[in-house]
Amino acid sequence: LLLFISRCPTLSLSHLAFFPFQLAPVGTCVTKDRLRNVEKHLHPDPSMADEEQLEVSEEALKTYASECIGDGNLVVVVLGASGDLAKKKIFPVLWALHRDGLVPADTAVVGYARSKLSHQELIDNFKPNLKAKDDQKEQLQSFLDSIKYVAGDYQEQSAFDNLNKELDAIQKSCPKANRIFYLALPPSVYQPVTKNIRQACWSKSGWNRVIIEKPFGRDTESSGKLSQHLASLFTEDQVYRIDHYLGKEMVQNLLVLRFGNRVFSPLWNRENIRAVQITLKEPFGTKGRGGYFDEFGIIRDVMQNHLLQVLSLVAMEKPISTDADDIRAEKVKVLKCIKELTLDDIVLGQYVANKIEGNEESSKGYKDDPQVPKDSNTPTFATAVFRINNERWEGVPFIIRCGKALNEQKAEIRVQFRDVAGDIFEDTVRNEIVIRIQPNEAVYMKMMVKSPGMSFKASQTELDLSYGSRYKGWVLPDAYERLMLDVIRGSQLHFVRSDELAEAWRIFTPVLHAIDDGKKKPIPYKFGSRGPEESDKFIADLGYVYTHYAWMET
Repeated sequence: LLLFISRCPTLSLSHLAFFPFQLAPVGTCVTKDRLRNVEKHLHPDPSMADEEQLEVSEEALKTYASECIGDGNLVVVVLGASGDLAKKKIFPVLWALHRDGLVPADTAVVGYARSKLSHQELIDNFKPNLKAKDDQKEQLQSFLDSIKYVAGDYQEQSAFDNLNKELDAIQKSCPKANRIFYLALPPSVYQPVTKNIRQACWSKSGWNRVIIEKPFGRDTESSGKLSQHLASLFTEDQVYRIDHYLGKEMVQNLLVLRFGNRVFSPLWNRENIRAVQITLKEPFGTKGRGGYFDEFGIIRDVMQNHLLQVLSLVAMEKPISTDADDIRAEKVKVLKCIKELTLDDIVLGQYVANKIEGNEESSKGYKDDPQVPKDSNTPTFATAVFRINNERWEGVPFIIRCGKALNEQKAEIRVQFRDVAGDIFEDTVRNEIVIRIQPNEAVYMKMMVKSPGMSFKASQTELDLSYGSRYKGWVLPDAYERLMLDVIRGSQLHFVRSDELAEAWRIFTPVLHAIDDGKKKPIPYKFGSRGPEESDKFIADLGYVYTHYAWMET
């Protein structure tokens, strides 16, 4: 790491907190293999670091890791261990951190759920999702052996007393018993589970951290009740409201792109930017989960959380430091400047069958799912405009568009600049900075140049930073992997604070209640289309201009 820092004179050891792959095992030897494993995430060629530099890095990592965790033992408790989230995300992430030597070697994992499962049945449930090479089989077995399972009810404290006995047995010889409780559970049991954790399983000798998955309520009232309940049990620095979008490479990149490049600072305002569009498109429907989705809809599912978080990072003012609370304070400030949405600010859609060849799911519309009521008013598509009432952004529409069963899979941010003043060419189009979050992470700028050859005609091209081409061999970790490591380190930079959550629900609650009451109906759109045509017209009326551009294949 010191080698890496030496090549970047603006960095110092204080910046180590922002590298997701720096944590070395505590209480065990920091080997050169582990150091090289960390190094490969910073540079694709581990041989770049010589032995002397590795020795220096070893001491830095030992010191830093000790500051992060201390001399205690860590147990991660996965509540809802038999569920889909645990099977597909949490256990694979814990294995990845164990495999790469990024958590203490003696870290233990305890699964807890109502299901009466044997240890082997639990393992069989998630093992197919663990990626391991042939030479990692022994390491994988070591990880699986570290997992325990306790079955019990979510409502009864006596069941959590039994869980605590298992935790105490694991950590009985440790001077500090550090514990993470991951709630991979439905929101309906958050309150009894958190109460039982606090009363029965709270470590008295180390730190405790609680990870909570969205949804964080359905509106201002329900979210407020949950926040008040959590505040009665835990301090804010013990609660980690996880939004996996904040763990994505290009979302985390927004802060550096905005505040680490002088060229953008004078342009990032209403004088130069005409519109901002944030898009999330999924080419599949509800995939048999219509009953669950119908309780929330696309706005509560992705717009109110994932995409509003992205908006706040695009629009926020420069924080006074990279401290988590300083950054989150600026996000709250910009959210406070956003007016509450009204029905006039939004276009809704609901997909219907289209029968696309080779796509079996397309033959069924949203309401064809037997779990979905035939009179459901739940939107599967939404476009909304947000207006930020401050000096920087007044008059600039921030458009969020998201939906299921669309024509492609894509998540991106488009910052579109104003027209060239006094344009002397005939074919100029607006400049755009495009940040592609997924798939194929990239940052590119659409700009005008002279057409090659004898012509003096202006044509559109791009300045392209595609990560797959520029950073070949670099490892881009899963978002959950980054965020889990942040929790272990005690960094809340990429987690949602309670006042952020309150502001987000303030913006959305009135329009959500109006939709729930049937005051606005979703427009039918065909499976595999761009969504309702009314959405495109809505966006055009706001001043955003679509341009047709042929991406050059290389």
